[in-house]
Amino acid sequence: MVERSEEHLTRRQTLAGAGIGAFAAVAGEPAITALLSLDGSVVEASPLSPQSALVGPLEGPTVITDKSQYPTSFSEAPSLADLVKSGALPPVEQRLPKNPMVIKPLQGVGKYGGTWRRAFTGPGDGENGNRICSTDKPLFWDFTGTKVMPCHAEGYDLSADGKTITLSLREGHRWSDGEPFTADDYMFWFNEVFSNKELMPSQTPEMSVNGKQGKMVKVNDYTIQWVFPEPYPLFVDILAGSTALGAGQATRGDELNGSFMPAHYFKKFHPTFIGADEATKIAKEAGYDNWVLHIKFLNTWRLNPDLPVLTPWRTTSPINTPQWVMERNPYYYSVDTAGNQLPYLDKIVMTLAENLEIANLRAIAGEIDLQSRHMDIAKIPVFLENAARGGYHLQLDPGSYGSDATFHFNHSFDGDAEVLKWFKNVDFRRALSLGIEREQLNETFWLGVGTPGAPIPEDASPYFPGAEWRSKWHAHDPKQANALLDKIGLTQKDADGYRLRSDGKGRLRIEVTAVLGSFIDFARICEIVAQQWKVIGIQADVLAQERSLAFNRALANETQIMVWANDGSENLFLFPRHALPVDPAQCFMGINIAKWYASGGKQGTEPTDPAIRKALEIFRSAASKYADERAGMVQEIWKLLVDNVVSIGTVGLSPAVMGVRVIKNSLGNVPARQMNAQHCRTPCTSMPTTFYYTA
Repeated sequence: MVERSEEHLTRRQTLAGAGIGAFAAVAGEPAITALLSLDGSVVEASPLSPQSALVGPLEGPTVITDKSQYPTSFSEAPSLADLVKSGALPPVEQRLPKNPMVIKPLQGVGKYGGTWRRAFTGPGDGENGNRICSTDKPLFWDFTGTKVMPCHAEGYDLSADGKTITLSLREGHRWSDGEPFTADDYMFWFNEVFSNKELMPSQTPEMSVNGKQGKMVKVNDYTIQWVFPEPYPLFVDILAGSTALGAGQATRGDELNGSFMPAHYFKKFHPTFIGADEATKIAKEAGYDNWVLHIKFLNTWRLNPDLPVLTPWRTTSPINTPQWVMERNPYYYSVDTAGNQLPYLDKIVMTLAENLEIANLRAIAGEIDLQSRHMDIAKIPVFLENAARGGYHLQLDPGSYGSDATFHFNHSFDGDAEVLKWFKNVDFRRALSLGIEREQLNETFWLGVGTPGAPIPEDASPYFPGAEWRSKWHAHDPKQANALLDKIGLTQKDADGYRLRSDGKGRLRIEVTAVLGSFIDFARICEIVAQQWKVIGIQADVLAQERSLAFNRALANETQIMVWANDGSENLFLFPRHALPVDPAQCFMGINIAKWYASGGKQGTEPTDPAIRKALEIFRSAASKYADERAGMVQEIWKLLVDNVVSIGTVGLSPAVMGVRVIKNSLGNVPARQMNAQHCRTPCTSMPTTFYYTA
């Protein structure tokens, strides 16, 4: 094992010297997280010490659903009031729905004005803004991450037989351009996009239960229903989760998912309404090869400032420029308890950072007002040392998923038959996992505060398969790893000790793709793992790539092993893409298998690995079950995934991915701790619309 460097010891000493010795002393324990137990109560578990000053109490704003508590008069930002006086905007009462979403801010009613300064890493960093603006969803989770709440929908209902989900929209709700938002915008998406094979060749499996397709029905202008042939109680959670159907236009619009689109806008570009020739002509004039690509661009809120949106802020300067700028939506549908139309902040300005180091240096210098995305866990000591000078403070939000850097095998890779042969061999995958020394990674990249092991959720989760599965095939055992590799026939080695291919074509080389500009230093982690794998005779070639390029290569089935967090997998049904090959919109574990799953076997490649096949069968059948039964099914899935090392976990249950939060001292209504979970669209459940500058 490599000895700890003096630099690392200094960082740990700095943590202790900063008055948070508990944080350093309990390195490796689990962090406090809130989860939904089977009875609906909040369960707390613990890695980072609850005594740590950096892990505050879980808290957040409240959504008021009792109409008797709704405000009876409304106010707006001064800049909008001026536009109303000039006649450029209608009065605020006419811009809000009949029953707006009412938010009780965490600390109190805020003040209008100000610009939220952040950093972003380029056009591939869309989630940087998506997550802030995710209240364009139909439903969402409360700040504990345990209770489904109405969002842009006023209410919802699951029928007694579990087959029909009814969504009630807010009467008078409007798009950002002032046009009405109604059930027709849902039906346009279902009829003209989801059902159009050119626009949606691979439909999301979320729209079916047990492989049987559901449908969307318009009841009236403000009511729609999803109707399924079999019970589908999970669908309510799907509409609230980070899913193809529930994540909203901002998050999934570029995939043409999200369940709704502004019909009045897209009828100007869609062949059904203007003809294929005219749609193609308009697309080519805009610089696109065909109308399909044009519509995908038009529905990407961070690229198209003209797109009508439901988000609290709308893009005015797109993400492919040095500054991604978002300004308040004058028709946003939410108010605080005093009747003030939200958001409080006028705009969000994200300034391009060429790399993560620059983004972190800006935060250290006090040039960022609030950010956890891209904030480096390794810089916690530096953040603390400069907090007073920079006018900020630091909070940690530990995640509840198992692995911040997960080695995802591409189980449908077809670029090299020899590589695929070994990827399909479970003992080969087990050997690679046993060859990783996770404690070294934890100390080097996580400051020792992570939990090494398999990519399973935390112990308090209803989906936790059991303590023994944390280390199953995920302990460092190079002797056993070598024995497994010898057993499967990889016994021949070259002069440098690397194992040779069985087809006689030289050294066996595995390509590992590490995404640059990510939450943690995937490239350096991969280089350390490559050194560890050398001990068992496996050569890993680390390919560091920009995010968009790496993701596109995964979609083209060109990656062999992709390293990425498995965030979201703590609630497997709401974000399975980082644990199972089910989502053709993003898949690291075999895009062709994802196409097969999503199409019901009509496209793609059927998995040959019995463990993957069984896991997918359980996953598909669980949708028709209620929460208590689903929990046991997910546990079985995790056992299959871990025992067969479908992906390799390293270190997780830490704040490394979007949990190191730098907060300007002058910013109000910011929680001491927020849920760090994909289904919560962190920081969305903290309601950034209520953040404000106190001075």
